[in-house]
Amino acid sequence: MKFGIVVFPSKKLQDLANAYRKRYDPHYALITPHMTVKDVFEANEQEIKDVAKAIKEVAKKHSPFELNVSKVGTFAPITNTIYFKATTNDDLLALHKDLNYDFFGAESEFAFVPHITIAQKLSSGEHDDIIGQLKMVGVDHTETVDRLHLLYQLEDGSWTVYETFRLDEDN
Repeated sequence: MKFGIVVFPSKKLQDLANAYRKRYDPHYALITPHMTVKDVFEANEQEIKDVAKAIKEVAKKHSPFELNVSKVGTFAPITNTIYFKATTNDDLLALHKDLNYDFFGAESEFAFVPHITIAQKLSSGEHDDIIGQLKMVGVDHTETVDRLHLLYQLEDGSWTVYETFRLDEDN
């Protein structure tokens, strides 16, 4: 089975992201707006129990952190993906490191760019039309994240929560 580890933002930020995703993201119906902290990896039933235990230990080591989304970005020309860019901070980088280096599954082949996708698989023309508009509208949102979610992919391609982990508030 395929798994991934994400942070779900607040309903307010999800609603803002979904206002764009409905129209510009073909994965809109497959997964809630999220920020990936560990890319997709494969595991069987026994392995995922070990993964869940390891995530629980990582979550104990990390305190809730501030998620600040302050601008619209794009991965163009690599892909025509548009996203809300999250400001990188030490807490987020440490959490990402603990979930990616010497952890289950392969390390990501891409540099960590914390973000929430709002549009993807656009034609170059669509991308160029939309990115300018979105950058002018912008985004400015800050919240505290206190949970991680281990997701798994269903046969229809959608993603659902396998287990949720609270970050240790006593850290």
